[in-house]
Amino acid sequence: MIEEAIIERAQKAIDERVFPGCVVGAVYADGGRIIIPLGSLTYERVASEVRAATVYDLASVTKSIPVASLALAFTAEGKLALADPVVNHLPELQNDFGTTIEDLLRYRVHGVQLSTLRRMTSDEIRNYVFERGFDAPPGDSNYTNLPAFVLGMIIERVGGASLETLGRSYFFDRFDMPATTFFPDAADCAPTEVDERGEVRGSPHDESAYQFAIAHACAGHAGLFSTVPDLLNFLEALLRADDGFTKSIMDAAEAGLGWQIEGDFLGHYADVRAFGKTGFTGTSVCIDPTKGIAFVILSNCTYPKRPADNAAINSFRSDIADIILGSI
Repeated sequence: MIEEAIIERAQKAIDERVFPGCVVGAVYADGGRIIIPLGSLTYERVASEVRAATVYDLASVTKSIPVASLALAFTAEGKLALADPVVNHLPELQNDFGTTIEDLLRYRVHGVQLSTLRRMTSDEIRNYVFERGFDAPPGDSNYTNLPAFVLGMIIERVGGASLETLGRSYFFDRFDMPATTFFPDAADCAPTEVDERGEVRGSPHDESAYQFAIAHACAGHAGLFSTVPDLLNFLEALLRADDGFTKSIMDAAEAGLGWQIEGDFLGHYADVRAFGKTGFTGTSVCIDPTKGIAFVILSNCTYPKRPADNAAINSFRSDIADIILGSI
């Protein structure tokens, strides 16, 4: 049974202290789903157990849900075009080098590492990026936080509202995702790390996104929180793609616009059409349209201290993908 294999692999990861707990869920195109919570929120003896409704920091999954998905929705509506120069929407941006919306979605531009700006306020980070711009013209794809951050600012300007409001209008309300937000109740959340801020719980683990959250603002590269049931609702809607809205997002995502189309997290059995996204805190989502299934992994592998490397969580992601996709 697929459930037994997932439980066995997740329990092994907990025993090896990859994370104190996790929730794994999968949804089929026909609506069938499984959700498996396992372990605890922390390693303390009296720690609360993980529940299906436990809220996790999605970290970089934010780049795809909702940021890239909003950009793709705006493109379908004609509010944005892939060929639009970024500077058309952000005239304050210096050294734009003719970068386009598509360049941002494909991570073709590089510049300052946002982690180096973690001591700045949200306004200071935004102004620094405007003044610095990019380091060079668009080139080969090289994943960093900067393109999604810039894209998030464009989306808010074009949409006339925050990423929180736009995400809720376009996706969270439409797909029944009540727990999905940039501003969760900390009591519902799994903690992500213990650092100079204390126990990080209910605010973004990413330090630069954290600066936006404390200003009650959103950043495009990190900061969304959600649950497995909510994310399965989102993925199921894309998996079905039974209207023009969801189909346009699916088609663009399969082409790698704002989503990952390769990586160990997809396992060994994913079809070439599969895509998804991972997050540094131990989260990932994946859709395989050909096999008709999507799945979510939420964990807090950075608790209480981030590991030296991602080998353990990547191995877990790959194994879970193989269990789920290999069963079809």
